[in-house]
Amino acid sequence: MACKTSLSEEDLTCPVCRDIFRDPVVLSCSHSVCKGCLRQFWNTKPSRECPLCRKRSLDAEPPCNLALRNLCEAVLSQREGVSESDRCRTWPVRCRVLCTAHGEQFKLFCLQDKEPLCVVCRDSRLHKCHECQPLDEAALDLKEKLRNKLPALQEKLKVFIEIKQTYDETAEHIKCQAQSTQRQIKREFEKLHQFLQEEEATRLEALQAEVEQKTTLMKSTFDKMAREILLLSDTIRTIEEEIRAEDIAFLVVRQQCPLAIFRAQCTLPDPERASGALLNVAQHMGNLKFNVWKKMQDLVQYTPVILDPNTADPRLNLSDDLTSVTYSDERQQLPDNPERFNWYLCVLGSEGLLYGTHSWDVDVGDSTLWMLGVAAESNQRKGLIFFNSGVWCVLHMDGKYKSRSSGQTGSPLPVNGKLRRVRVQLDLAKGAVSFSDAAHDTHLHTFRHTFSERVFPFFFNWCAQSPLRILPQRSSITMG
Repeated sequence: MACKTSLSEEDLTCPVCRDIFRDPVVLSCSHSVCKGCLRQFWNTKPSRECPLCRKRSLDAEPPCNLALRNLCEAVLSQREGVSESDRCRTWPVRCRVLCTAHGEQFKLFCLQDKEPLCVVCRDSRLHKCHECQPLDEAALDLKEKLRNKLPALQEKLKVFIEIKQTYDETAEHIKCQAQSTQRQIKREFEKLHQFLQEEEATRLEALQAEVEQKTTLMKSTFDKMAREILLLSDTIRTIEEEIRAEDIAFLVVRQQCPLAIFRAQCTLPDPERASGALLNVAQHMGNLKFNVWKKMQDLVQYTPVILDPNTADPRLNLSDDLTSVTYSDERQQLPDNPERFNWYLCVLGSEGLLYGTHSWDVDVGDSTLWMLGVAAESNQRKGLIFFNSGVWCVLHMDGKYKSRSSGQTGSPLPVNGKLRRVRVQLDLAKGAVSFSDAAHDTHLHTFRHTFSERVFPFFFNWCAQSPLRILPQRSSITMG
């Protein structure tokens, strides 16, 4: 700020209305009063005189006391809670270009303090040794600096708007992904639920069949035993009656002694104990979950590589189980996230590989243009430089099969006939990527490289008629 004089609030008070000056004017006698107060006073007097000293004013229209008005407006603004910037916007232009301390026009600009000065301020102690510049030249220089910075800011604003649009598209795509994934999860679990329900019904039917079988057997045995018990009871009752008869009747009259002895000697054999009559609970419950799990191997599949849809070029369509990729002429509306390819028709596997050995088979079918292999994690996926480095693959183009790495054109592969299934074997410890014909178990090519970062399986397909499909592996259960 420019130099300021020390004034009390009383110095800013009109002597007539005893309030802060509003539009003060200065009379020829050097007294200042509000313009409205002076008009009202003169309307009651025949002559134009000062309300304080009664001296006759030489001016019919006394001039405005600009310095005093600026100070008063500053005090009023502070009272009303108005900020300096708001006050500057509402004041007349002439108030903003006058020095509040000296009432002079701002004509200079202090390059050290970065503030406008009047000629009196320039000669004051505060700015005497500072370098000053004409106000219009300083404004021109500053405007030029701002003008030079404006394109960069406009470009940054454009980038922010584009990224915000990408965020909006990403947020909308997240909703679509969530809905689609929920539907797929429900479909897969419906298959599992159906399998478990059918398996449950089968096992309950087997249990019920055994229950009916054992119940029928027990009923048949029970009926036979009941008949034998009845026959035996009748025999015992007859013998008891004959024993109670008189001797003569028993021996002579009735002459039944041989019959009674025969009946007593013809006893039935002892019944057999019911062996194996109970249900075979162990057969139904033994390792139930394990046995069901073994049967589920026909239902479930294990695929060693799962495609990552967030990396796929928008012209590629992935299957619901993320194991096959097909080209389409129609470009999908997908967010251009950093992980996604936007030029090459590529998609990566969902997991990066850094240790161990890995293998997967790919059914290339009748695709006329395809590539597959591994790529370094640091490879740039945008634009045309993906294949310049960090890629090891085999390809089929123009009816020829070749190997390719790090931007090289590649060398022909020893393929007889048509290649249908390609096996990729990755040994990160030995630094080897091998390709072979999985259908005929024939080696095609091996790359040697010391891998220092994660690599991802990648797939390129430019054929709308035939997909590239990652084949599932047969899982086996080994008992310890």
